[in-house]
Amino acid sequence: MVKDTTLESKLRNLYALQQIDSSLDELDGMKGDLPAETEAFEALVNDVRGQLAELERTMKESFAARDKADEQIITLKEKLERYKTQQFQVRTNKEYDALTREMDSAEVAITKLEKDMELLEGKATTAKADIGTTELKLEELTAQLEEKRRALAEISKATEDEELRHHHEREKLVARIKKGDLTVYERIRKAKKGKAIVPVKRGACGGCFNKVPPQKLLELRQNSRIYQCEQCGRILVSDDIVKSLLTVAQ
Repeated sequence: MVKDTTLESKLRNLYALQQIDSSLDELDGMKGDLPAETEAFEALVNDVRGQLAELERTMKESFAARDKADEQIITLKEKLERYKTQQFQVRTNKEYDALTREMDSAEVAITKLEKDMELLEGKATTAKADIGTTELKLEELTAQLEEKRRALAEISKATEDEELRHHHEREKLVARIKKGDLTVYERIRKAKKGKAIVPVKRGACGGCFNKVPPQKLLELRQNSRIYQCEQCGRILVSDDIVKSLLTVAQ
């Protein structure tokens, strides 16, 4: 049987890509939980900043509304004093009754505005106190975030050269792989915790260790078609593919 060198090349490229991605995964693993923790702290800091902005808005608007109510009270009290003076100047009962109604209305409005002022003052004061507490919380969280970022930066710096080399190799390799094959690879890799392509070890899938039928093992060594494990769905490659890459690496 004549080997399909194009297919064999495809399998070699995909397996080489898997090796590079596995190396990148190992480098990421050296960072431990730091990337996820840093991201979580960034989200938390942004959330607290949002809370702080909302509290500042509430305080500002409440104080402004309180001051406006105070101005209205002053205006109403000035009117009330004028009404009291006018009481002694009216000549008819009708005028007196109308003036009395105006005075009663002003007094009701003043009472309501004074209650509103009290509520607004309380709301603004509470927001002001909460702002102080939230600022301290934000300061503490920001310090923790910066600590996480520094630790992550130190680890990333230690692996930076190796990561760049792997990414450069990956870019060159991806350029030689068909888009459809790459899509299948990425889909399996995502579903199988990073391992999309595995070698056969002792007659079993190198991913899930499910036994590969003898006939399929014989066909697999021909590198004439793409085989996926019947159990886990990973793509299987022959020893020849693995050895060829080891030879290149050496």
